Amino acid sequence: MGKVDAEDVEWTALEEGETFFRRKQLGEAAGGDRIGCSLYEIPPGKRSWPYHYHTANEEALYVLSGNGTLRLDGETTSLEEGVYVALPADERGAHRVINDSDEPLSYLVLSTMDEPDVTVYPDSDKLGVFVGTPPGGRGERTLDGYYRREDTVDYWDGETDRTETTD
Repeated sequence: MGKVDAEDVEWTALEEGETFFRRKQLGEAAGGDRIGCSLYEIPPGKRSWPYHYHTANEEALYVLSGNGTLRLDGETTSLEEGVYVALPADERGAHRVINDSDEPLSYLVLSTMDEPDVTVYPDSDKLGVFVGTPPGGRGERTLDGYYRREDTVDYWDGETDRTETTD
């Protein structure tokens, strides 16, 4: 398709505790393959996805309207109309958007759409694994899930040696 009018794309919403936002997946609607773009709107007093970073996908955020706060790499910084933020694909890109204003906060998030990807959630010590389609993609995944980092096992745990020897 290549071209889409944002007015023609349906909003989806996610609400879980302090997290609430509306989202239009513009990149997908336009038929994008390697670059994702989503329009987000966060109402006053709400937050975006939990604090996280990607290990394979770089993201960028551009504020269209409103004000808020960005938790970025463990620090906070203000967000206002016209601000652009690069979010590298490592712990330096760890982020969460907070609308601590009295008006809606609207912004675009652009991202590479590489897979496999691992998303790390430092606050909850979890990680998400995405194979087959990246986070934000709607294709079929061949492997995905969320795991606690403390559940790490030794490489050889549960393995049996199936090598046969002859005497």
